[in-house]
Amino acid sequence: MTVYVALLRAVNVGRRQLAMNDLKAVAEELGLQNCRTFIASGNLLFTSAKGEREVALALGKAIGAHMGKPVEVIVRTAAEMTAVDAANPFAHEPGNRVVAIFLDEAPPADAASGAKNVADEKLALGLREIYVHFPRGQGRSKLKIPAAAAGTARNMNTVRKIAELAKEMR
Repeated sequence: MTVYVALLRAVNVGRRQLAMNDLKAVAEELGLQNCRTFIASGNLLFTSAKGEREVALALGKAIGAHMGKPVEVIVRTAAEMTAVDAANPFAHEPGNRVVAIFLDEAPPADAASGAKNVADEKLALGLREIYVHFPRGQGRSKLKIPAAAAGTARNMNTVRKIAELAKEMR
């Protein structure tokens, strides 16, 4: 069994509300095991013998059916979440000022140079992530990263905690 983390994009923002108990129930109906959520921003930890793509597609379809609209789901293994935390190029900055934007594929080489409205933010590319340091906070930033449009962001405090929880499930 593999320990996975599913990161949902744009839930519990505006009108896209999803109770974490509902998320857990949908996952359990799919046969995913040891399901648990972390904070109300669409983070699901679970175990499965199925592959990453298979669980991502199944979860996206099932959650979309539950909510009545499409929901993008990005999946990582427990080891990958630990690696994302370890690879943080801005580890010396406060964790609430740095995000990892999770993508399905590797970011394009020009993802950072293609960013718009860059003020004092710093960007770095990961394996399937884009790291961003927001010195003044993400809420004040006007930064737009076209390459990250289909991704979902988590601050590094959240990434670290999810990685720890996932490691405990191994």
